[in-house]
Amino acid sequence: MTSTATDIPSSTARELITAHHLINGEWSGEAETQRMNPAKPGELAALSPSGTAEDVDAAITAAAAGQPAWAALPAPSRGAILITAGNLLLERQAAIAEDLVREEGKTLAEAKGEVKRASDVLRFFGSLGWSATGEVLPSGLPDTTITTRREPLGVVGLITPWNFPIAIPAWKAAPALISGNAVVIKPAELTPLSATHLARALQDAGLPAGVFNVVHGKGRVVGDALARDPRIAGLSFTGSTNVGLALQEILNARRARVQLEMGGKNGVLVLDDADPRKAAAVVAAGAFGLTGQACTATSRVYVTPGIRDAFLEALVAEAAQYTAGDGLGSGGSGAARMGAVVSRQQFEQDQAAVRSAVERGATLLHGEYDGDPSGALLFPAAVLTDIASDDAAVTEEIFGPVVAVLEVADYEAGLAAINDSRYGLTAGICTDSLARATDFAARAQAGVVKVNRPTAGLDLNVPFGGVKDSSTNTFREQGRSALDFFTWGKTVYTGI
Repeated sequence: MTSTATDIPSSTARELITAHHLINGEWSGEAETQRMNPAKPGELAALSPSGTAEDVDAAITAAAAGQPAWAALPAPSRGAILITAGNLLLERQAAIAEDLVREEGKTLAEAKGEVKRASDVLRFFGSLGWSATGEVLPSGLPDTTITTRREPLGVVGLITPWNFPIAIPAWKAAPALISGNAVVIKPAELTPLSATHLARALQDAGLPAGVFNVVHGKGRVVGDALARDPRIAGLSFTGSTNVGLALQEILNARRARVQLEMGGKNGVLVLDDADPRKAAAVVAAGAFGLTGQACTATSRVYVTPGIRDAFLEALVAEAAQYTAGDGLGSGGSGAARMGAVVSRQQFEQDQAAVRSAVERGATLLHGEYDGDPSGALLFPAAVLTDIASDDAAVTEEIFGPVVAVLEVADYEAGLAAINDSRYGLTAGICTDSLARATDFAARAQAGVVKVNRPTAGLDLNVPFGGVKDSSTNTFREQGRSALDFFTWGKTVYTGI
């Protein structure tokens, strides 16, 4: 499963993990797709196979065969395996994080944090194996007890994105597995190694063959086959809105369960009573952390007149601190605070968004891009202002370190602007007013509301999801709420 990377262009030779499919406990598939390091042009980061519909069929067959015995295993025993896998991820954190940096581009600190998050998620859901999942309810009938149960769906499909390539697979797989389901996952093509590390940890922890299967490949092949197979009882997807809505149509047509977490265009309202420097730090963390490549990233900011100038000055100063570089700190870049953009396509999308906004009259206060002679995909933190409220940079998701700042007359105008979006994932407000914060939390049309905190980032034990085109808005991810999607309810009457 591993090969020595002696012929790979790199400053230091390393062991390259070649990603394979994991089907019925066996690693297979010719690794033919190359993944290059976005921070080091010419350095090979990973190899992976390109799966077929036949691979998906084999994986689902294995999952269907392995699921009944897994579901029959006592929940504490299932949980023990997840806890062990979480511990293994933590033991392997350093190596996994370096692979994550090479294939995705984020900083080493961010990558280590993500591996820790995946470990925590596995251990959290593993611990739920010891928790009661049903209720005992009173009956109007004599000598009768009513109880409720949660049953696994069976075989579930997971389609995960590249921006959190080990955390999101973990937070989808863990609730599915602890509930007694078997899993077939299609990781993002750009980040095959991270999913491989998760699968290895689960396998090494003793997860039975067939219960967790991995098929790499293109979404239009592997993802489509997953969605259309009648043996897939539910599919959980995180990715773009267009792809998610297309998958929803397929799943709805055969009345299968579907969970979608999609795009975001997250807004923050900064009021006159806020501290401009603290507000700027909050916005910058949400906009430029993780290279802006998070569905919860801050991408539009509305400021009231009294604080506008001081806030913009502070925000530009913050943006200057987010220097882009190699996440591993080599190549003379030093300790970068912001990693590389994940791909050439995304890099060009970021460039086009800023360039076209300026051509339409926006002012670029920070983020002038002069090019990188090495070809590394390093994009500066960009701050746009003097921009129309209906400009594409304000309304359409960019998925990069780009934030637009607009002036609004007052609180009510700012709240209306926050809500004037097809998306509703996260929203924030910076204010010292408890009354305004409370009102904002009640009226903001978003699944997650942050007060004086960055829009990006969420504790693993709380529900996560959005409204509008950000989510199906039916089942939430993370925390105990995540169990709901992967189970169905049963009511049992017992006469004494």
